[in-house]
Amino acid sequence: MGLLSKKDAKLITDPLADNNPITIQVLGICSALAITAELQASIVMSISVLFVLGVGNVVISLMRNIIPSKIRIIVQLIVVATLVIIVDQVLKAFAYELSKTLSVFVGLIITNCIIMGRFEAFALGNGPWKSFLDGIGNALGYAVILIIVGFFRELLGSGTLLGIKVLGDPIEKTGLYALGYENNGFMLLSPMALIVVGIIIWVQRSRNKALIED
Repeated sequence: MGLLSKKDAKLITDPLADNNPITIQVLGICSALAITAELQASIVMSISVLFVLGVGNVVISLMRNIIPSKIRIIVQLIVVATLVIIVDQVLKAFAYELSKTLSVFVGLIITNCIIMGRFEAFALGNGPWKSFLDGIGNALGYAVILIIVGFFRELLGSGTLLGIKVLGDPIEKTGLYALGYENNGFMLLSPMALIVVGIIIWVQRSRNKALIED
């Protein structure tokens, strides 16, 4: 038997599409709207959630038999808060400017519905390995949407990707700007993130009729 059975593999693959935490479960939508104006911020937030959810799911799973039911939410909050503090300190140490860009949104990972939802719905009832896979799968599903939204918002709003000018120079009028292209400033506003997410949901559901029936 391989490291991943078919059932285990679905814990990773399902959240990437048919059970995506943002587009299907409509969880964690706030950060998808708030920090996706830049692709770099989207990637860093995705990696942060990947770490917190992957490690957090394992910790909660290991503790599941000794956590009193009445205080399980408090324990979950302590675990996720500890992991978020680690992420925040690492960002401040190695990517200070980016940590200022993400600002309060790193701290808000603590209240991300995806993380608390997976702790409660999965990690408390399954072993560490399955919980790890579930955490990684849901974090990747979250990351895919954040990166797609961040890609289009930065590209169309600023003409850059990861801060690199890919459409030309708007001041010197090179590249597409020489043809009259102008950056769409609306793409940098949060409502446009909601529209981009809506388009992703529409495309996803149009390709999978079962999601429409649900």
